Amino acid sequence: MGVYEARGQLGKAVKDLMLRFADVKIGWDDPVAHALENDFLVPLEIDLRNAIAAMDQAGAILQQARHDCDE
Repeated sequence: MGVYEARGQLGKAVKDLMLRFADVKIGWDDPVAHALENDFLVPLEIDLRNAIAAMDQAGAILQQARHDCDE
């Protein structure tokens, strides 16, 4: 699997996780739900979005390296 494919899967997984938690949050509104969101899900989403950005950069670098090697 290439960087871009992995990036796409990770992006989809983040989106799915956040959508599913939003659905669960409708019926689960207590301190435990808020703690889970604030202590785990929000930092996880930030980290995953940073990972996606890093994957974009890595993909561009690899693409340039392939291009340079083909010349």
